[in-house]
Amino acid sequence: MRKRTFSGWDTGRRGLIALVVAGLACLFAGVPTASAHGTIVGPATRAYQCWTDWGSQHTNPAMQQQDPMCYQAFQANADTMWNWMSALRDGLKGNFQGATPDGQLCSNALSRNNSLNTPGPWRTTSVGSSFSMHLYDQASHGADFIRVYVSKNGYDPTTQRLGWGNLDQVTQTGRFAPAKDITFNVQTSGGYRGHHVVFTIWQASHQDQTYMWCSDVNFG
Repeated sequence: MRKRTFSGWDTGRRGLIALVVAGLACLFAGVPTASAHGTIVGPATRAYQCWTDWGSQHTNPAMQQQDPMCYQAFQANADTMWNWMSALRDGLKGNFQGATPDGQLCSNALSRNNSLNTPGPWRTTSVGSSFSMHLYDQASHGADFIRVYVSKNGYDPTTQRLGWGNLDQVTQTGRFAPAKDITFNVQTSGGYRGHHVVFTIWQASHQDQTYMWCSDVNFG
């Protein structure tokens, strides 16, 4: 049997193929895995509000004066703004309160998003006692349920970190089929006025994956 030998051209070609494969691997490794998740876009979560207002002009020095909360978040970790859709943890098994310490609710206890827990004048969305919520789910995971809380009267989001004892649960939905856009109505009866935090838990359906967010609202 004739033994095959490789010429210099063969060797060079194999080397080129290896370089191309390695380059593609690096390219795909750089794609954020968070690109297929979601968030509450209405009323906007803190990270999403920062991204919509400043994502295209994050170098604008006006952010520091006009939106100091987004500015401090961006300075702490720019990934908080860029990955507004990735505030998730796996395997909580429904133990939301036990797995999420007071003061870490707005970041879903993710250290990279800790700036979202910082009290201050976060920009608000005006709502009434009844308002609509909009979950944008990029990968159409669906939901086992979505649970919504409103911060209690007397809690001040400009000076206090959010804890479980600061919350009134106002609704829990049933299941939602996979879809990119999920909307539902929330009816409150707590006589809320002024700046409050709407805290949302989304239990995704595709696996035990939990998202938690804070949205700042102004009840008129």
